[in-house]
Amino acid sequence: MNPSRVFDIIEKHTKMMEDSIPLIASENITSPLVRRCYVSDLGHRYAEGKVGERFYEGCSYIDEIEQMAIDLTRKIFEVEHANVQPISGVVANIAAFFALTSAGDTIMSLSVPCGGHISHDTVSAAGLRGLRVVHYPFNNEEMTIDLDRTAVIAREIEPKLFILGSSLILFRQPVSEIRKIADEIGAYVMYDASHVLGLIAGKSFQNPIKEGADVMTGSTHKTFFGPQRAIIASKEGLAEDIDRAVFPGVVSNHHLNTLAGYVIAAMEMLEFGERYAKQVVKNAKTLAEELYNLGYRVLGENKGFTETHQVAVDVKEHGGGERVAKKLEAVGIILNKNLLPWDSIEDTEDPSGIRIGVQEVTRLGMKEEDMRILANFIDAAIREKKSAATIREEIKEFKKNFRTVKYSFDEFDAYRFPELK
Repeated sequence: MNPSRVFDIIEKHTKMMEDSIPLIASENITSPLVRRCYVSDLGHRYAEGKVGERFYEGCSYIDEIEQMAIDLTRKIFEVEHANVQPISGVVANIAAFFALTSAGDTIMSLSVPCGGHISHDTVSAAGLRGLRVVHYPFNNEEMTIDLDRTAVIAREIEPKLFILGSSLILFRQPVSEIRKIADEIGAYVMYDASHVLGLIAGKSFQNPIKEGADVMTGSTHKTFFGPQRAIIASKEGLAEDIDRAVFPGVVSNHHLNTLAGYVIAAMEMLEFGERYAKQVVKNAKTLAEELYNLGYRVLGENKGFTETHQVAVDVKEHGGGERVAKKLEAVGIILNKNLLPWDSIEDTEDPSGIRIGVQEVTRLGMKEEDMRILANFIDAAIREKKSAATIREEIKEFKKNFRTVKYSFDEFDAYRFPELK
């Protein structure tokens, strides 16, 4: 066994991404300052417990970093309480379930084909908590929850928790309307903001807590350009329950190197977030419009296609999501197949749609005119207007103009690890 083999594989992966257009909606790229935190001494350390109440000694400087993370989170999202210890979005959701529900309770959430995340369903975190899941009725044309039918069902089943936020999320969701239904039956409202956290931070999307949600969870590495971890924001009255559910509930040590990276990313959001988020939404809308003009069935036409970083396209007539995603990967366009509301959960392996996210290419400097070029690359690959090899070479040449991490204190080549200083 040779350790160099691992680094060889990493280098090959990095080269692949360097020559490709990354459009996975759940990914982003971090700045050099954030990356430096990954390999710091913090990666070796433990800090169980709260700031100032640790179970290990030697945590005074870690306390400073975590307090900075809490303060920045409260400021960015304008919330009363923030817990920054969850190490992933699913872990944050599990903690919220433990804080807000008991085993056997009923909750309402979106089904996976309608955009819901698996952690909101019985196959994942909600099921592990022992929750009974009832799916919202969904309006496929409007791509939103059917509120009238939801109110009728909720009065009948009396859920303990309403979950909003989606894995496929094109438009704002009816937080204030669900809040009214929840108040009527004495339920909580939770918003999983994992996909739109950076857009909320950049004031380009709804603020769930301000609109009535009790709790907002969110991973920090999608539209928010931090390392892979998560936050939970809540009203002050739920602070004790949330904190206890996180530790000692579902988190022990909370990966202090990426906590420091999150602090840097939060500072970047305060400085650059509004400009970045606005550009993300502009880019998504432009890409959606161009694909629509090229003849594709882009979801949300009657509502302007999207209000987020995401574009959803029904490619059933082009062979389905699996075939199209593989075709695009072959030319260097990396995205994912995706279930759409009219699909069955049994269609997971070959759904009707593809999901496109423009947050990472936006951070690499792409603007509206680049989205039009990108749409034509996608069209050429799907309709085989040129050979895959030819399109791939054109994409490699195009990508050379987008190698630098933008919206950052220290712009740097995205595919070269910065030297430590």
